[in-house]
Amino acid sequence: MSSTRLSSLMHGIIGETHNIDPKELACTVLRCLPAVLLGTLLNILDGVSYGMIIFPASGVFAGLGGMGVSMFFVSTVVAQLVYCLGGSSFMGANGSMMIEVVPFFHILASTIARDIGDSYPKEIIATTIAAFALSSVLTGLSFFLLGYLRLGVLIGFFPRHILVGCIGGVGVFLILTGLTVSTRLPSDALDPPTLETLRYFIFNSHALAQWIPPLVLAVFLRFITMRWKHQLVFPVYFMIVPVVFYVVVAAARLDLGALRRDGWLFDMAEGTGGGEDKWYGFYSYLDLGLIRFTPLWTTLPIQFALHVLFFNILHPPLNVPALSVSLDVDIDTNKELLGHGYSNLLAGFLGTVPNYLVYVNTLLFYRVGGGTRIASLLLAVATFILLVIGTGPIAYIPVMVVSALILVLGIDLVKEALWDTRHRVSRMEYITIVSIMVTMTAWDFVIGVLFGIVVSCFFFVVQNSQRRSIRACYTGESAISTVRRPVAHRAYIREVSKQTRVLRLQGFLFFGTIAHVEETLRNIVEDATWQRNPVRFVVVDLSLVVGVDMSAAEAFVRVQRLLDAKGVVLVFCGVTADSLCGKALSSVGILQEPSVEVFETLNDAMEWTENAYLRAWFRSQKSWTTPITLPGRRDTSLSFDDALTGSPRQMQLRDVGERTIAGENSSEPYNTLLNAFSSYRDVDQNTFKQIAPYFERFTFPDGFVLWENNDTPDGLYIIESGILRASYKFAEHSPIIEESMVSGTLAGELSALSGMPRNARVVVEQQAVLWKLSLENMRRLEAEHPHLAQIFVQLVLKAAKVDTDILLAALATR
Repeated sequence: MSSTRLSSLMHGIIGETHNIDPKELACTVLRCLPAVLLGTLLNILDGVSYGMIIFPASGVFAGLGGMGVSMFFVSTVVAQLVYCLGGSSFMGANGSMMIEVVPFFHILASTIARDIGDSYPKEIIATTIAAFALSSVLTGLSFFLLGYLRLGVLIGFFPRHILVGCIGGVGVFLILTGLTVSTRLPSDALDPPTLETLRYFIFNSHALAQWIPPLVLAVFLRFITMRWKHQLVFPVYFMIVPVVFYVVVAAARLDLGALRRDGWLFDMAEGTGGGEDKWYGFYSYLDLGLIRFTPLWTTLPIQFALHVLFFNILHPPLNVPALSVSLDVDIDTNKELLGHGYSNLLAGFLGTVPNYLVYVNTLLFYRVGGGTRIASLLLAVATFILLVIGTGPIAYIPVMVVSALILVLGIDLVKEALWDTRHRVSRMEYITIVSIMVTMTAWDFVIGVLFGIVVSCFFFVVQNSQRRSIRACYTGESAISTVRRPVAHRAYIREVSKQTRVLRLQGFLFFGTIAHVEETLRNIVEDATWQRNPVRFVVVDLSLVVGVDMSAAEAFVRVQRLLDAKGVVLVFCGVTADSLCGKALSSVGILQEPSVEVFETLNDAMEWTENAYLRAWFRSQKSWTTPITLPGRRDTSLSFDDALTGSPRQMQLRDVGERTIAGENSSEPYNTLLNAFSSYRDVDQNTFKQIAPYFERFTFPDGFVLWENNDTPDGLYIIESGILRASYKFAEHSPIIEESMVSGTLAGELSALSGMPRNARVVVEQQAVLWKLSLENMRRLEAEHPHLAQIFVQLVLKAAKVDTDILLAALATR
């Protein structure tokens, strides 16, 4: 490494950009000593607690606790160096072995031992160490890929209650591990707990004396921390426990050898280095010639399921943002994942176990002044010194200290899973958490995770099937289209639209939610309902539906056949052929049926049904003077009977038509004025005759822009024939609202009367004949016939109010 690069690295560690000041360096070291001592003590506690149990305590793995501690410290030193040299944005980051993988290391070790056989202990140990190193490499690769692909934030959205259930399952395992460690039983003695084992724990006096003290110590520590929150309570407490233990031993003059044989002290850590008690002794077991690759290959599913999939999702993507909030530090989660990738790859190549940034240790480290790179580097140095000293002193550590540490963490995790979530999750989520914990305890971790995913999927289906997919259900009279029609036509449509049913759906339609929709549609054509309210159209609005599965699409096919048998047309709207819903419906062939129509919007669908009703009336009267179908939108080929007689639906159309439309007059311009105003007030025919001379007749071709938004008004118009199309833009973020105006309706009336700018863009959609009352003629009418002008203004305002109310009502149903 060049001197320039070394100087740059030292500048980054100390946080300086100029020459290193020895005095300032000494002051920085002194300030961070308390944090370094605390971090070292925490590493000792974790190393003794979890390093001792990396390997199972029985079979060929008996006596390898010291080797596990060495592997723990090697992984911790690697993580600490990577983080302090720039792998983490937390300047005081604390790295450590990923202690939660201990239960799964036991699964790996047991699987390998079973596949190879107890007759080959060296091969079993070599293959197991290789499996541990492989898990580090796989973990590092997955962390690195998550960071490189910038998926750190997205992974945080993994179902939280499944993770909580897994946390609780790990907590139960740690509690059981604490009990087996305290009684010096094999690690799988409580995997799962049997009646015979439980009797041993309850009725054996020696076992009671071994596991009750550490449990009392763990519970007592939790009561202490509930009252005193100081960060030194935890380490001081576990420094006092061994002191008290040896005071009692000295006072009672107990023999350490006898205590070790009775399980109160750990056995001498022999065999760590093949007879040499050195920190690097575990490498003597890592002989490539002894590794069995077939058993190693069989562990890959467990490796991917446990380390690569689960714990990469569980820890850094969740802990890093939480630590950022606690320390008020802005960090990039993806950068932290890259740092985790490098540290685990390096640990795997060095033949040791996975590691990660420890939330609790880092938080405590910061709180006692360790928020600098130099403090993090000193912690790495101190941890390396512990590694070099060796594992011999472990033989003098009371078993109850380690058991109490394991029980504390286990109780915390179970409390986090069961107690802390009791009011924060739904009942079904809580059942999922408990079921995962029970399954993990009774079988193993993988089955617990898979069971939790299956249960979550089941509850998801149950919960969503209870949610109604029907947002609203009403008749067509409540969803009149935004087409301005003559008053008589509008009255006719409002009544006959009772034969239209509108069903607005929402959410995702799948087999759990479509049953209620199908039942509702079937009820429409039931005999009892049909006699009271016969139906011509069923409009299904899918604009708020995000997807349709095959079961739901096939349900629509069944309903369509039932509706078609009754002569009911099924109309889909809010869907296009290339949308997700459209593709799902097309896949079952329903959109190709002759009695099925499809429109992009509900307004288009309602406009089409209204045109069908109007066309049915005019066909029956052999009258084609009034255009019904709007250009640019689909014509209706639907054929009602020419004589509207026979069925209840046809009789209703005939009766309503005779009461509303049949009285229209064919003369002009009287008919246009009559269509526009006759229903608002009983007006003498002479009134319209006196007003008529003030109107001017204009003919406009297709596409002619009558006026633009914000134009100055030049008068109001009454449509004799043709169609106008108005486009409203009420706000920048709102969609354009379109309104059609047909013969017998007004256009531009409010802006003409108020003198305010136009509020829409109006285009001639079909060649139109318009009668215009200019502003000049309006003023002349007011001067020459003030009473007549007053009556006319009242009629215009009434028509404008009705049109506005219908427009607002139509928009409210969208």
